[in-house]
Amino acid sequence: MRAVDLIIAKRDGRELTPEQIRFFVRGLLSGEVSDYQASAMCMAIYLRGLTDAETAALTLEMAHSGETVDLSAIKGFKVDKHSTGGVGDKTTLVVAPLVASLGVPVAKMSGRSLGYTGGTIDKLESIPGFNPFMEISEFVDSVNRIGIAVVGQTKDLAPADRVLYSLRDVTGTVESIPLIASSIMSKKIAAGADGIVLDVKCGSGAFMKNLSDARLLAEAMVNIGESLGRRTMAVITAMDQPLGRAVGNSVEVKEAIDTLRGTGPEDFTRLCLEVASRMLLVGGLADSLEECRSLARRTLLSGQALAKFRQFVENQGGNPEVCESYDLLPNARYQEVIVSSSTGTVVRCDALSIGNASMVLGAGRRKAEDRIDHSAGVLLHKKLGEQVEEGEPIATMLTNRRDALDEARNMLSEAFSVSDVAAPVPDVILDPL
Repeated sequence: MRAVDLIIAKRDGRELTPEQIRFFVRGLLSGEVSDYQASAMCMAIYLRGLTDAETAALTLEMAHSGETVDLSAIKGFKVDKHSTGGVGDKTTLVVAPLVASLGVPVAKMSGRSLGYTGGTIDKLESIPGFNPFMEISEFVDSVNRIGIAVVGQTKDLAPADRVLYSLRDVTGTVESIPLIASSIMSKKIAAGADGIVLDVKCGSGAFMKNLSDARLLAEAMVNIGESLGRRTMAVITAMDQPLGRAVGNSVEVKEAIDTLRGTGPEDFTRLCLEVASRMLLVGGLADSLEECRSLARRTLLSGQALAKFRQFVENQGGNPEVCESYDLLPNARYQEVIVSSSTGTVVRCDALSIGNASMVLGAGRRKAEDRIDHSAGVLLHKKLGEQVEEGEPIATMLTNRRDALDEARNMLSEAFSVSDVAAPVPDVILDPL
């Protein structure tokens, strides 16, 4: 078998067999398939696409290209969730303890931030003492004892995907939906959960900018999960503006705790309940999504989920007293308020600009080796569809980098538009699938 023959086959629109895909993936790591041949294959896939069978085979081979996590020792049906990335997305911090508090085990591997999208592990490391690293045996034991553990993703998970992505990034083939879907799902499959819920973001602050592409990606990932024996559901959610009102790390932890108290922002709370209800349904807790929504809502308001969050934080070495005292979390030295230059309705609250401003202030990474400032970020006082008066606060910058304020201020000034024409408050749920 030769790589060039596979490239020609895909260039001409022919379907590759599982054996051919296995040869290609294994050749990526062994060097039998060169970088230029892999790049040519990525372009052929970008132009010709993959069938559902090809996409599933590629996902499975990448999942098994490195370490896979065996969660069979965890009692019950294990569920995981994945977000395709957004601004202010701290959903795991709420839905994982909420679902676990109802008896559905949550065994989750999460990543760090890169660029303007936040990483769950960075947010959790805002909590003093929190340790996101465990041996697999300790990870399994934690889920068996308290129903939840969230740990950092290892470099040994789906290494073929990492090689392929680095080539896609420099060859103009990142936007291929089959390649995006297989990239995401290879890591989810390797992480070992029985069921997966996918939160596919759509809008200016998301990778998928329009609803039709987001729907195609969601459907592709659900098809992969189901074909590989994982119970899988998806929901498409809005990311034209940030989720909630806090963008950063420690500020998002605070907002997550507020939400676990039942006092979080309306859009964020709604999203958490939708994702949690799907995790409960996938986990077999009830027979209908409506019943799962009701269970999730009652549990959130009861304080049971907050108690589970405290237990989860303490189990991983963190200080659970952050739930009562936010002063224990990192706080920025400098704060600056941005005010509205006019009176009217907010018609633009651009997630991408706000995410980039937060990154400039220190909350994100431009390069993987950059250090995170856990106290940095942006607080939003006004969002889409809300009324604002001239001179009224619209956002607050938080940072320890005084020299970053000018650049971030310019970004935030461009992020907001105010009109004298009324506009509705948009729903965070775009397509429940």
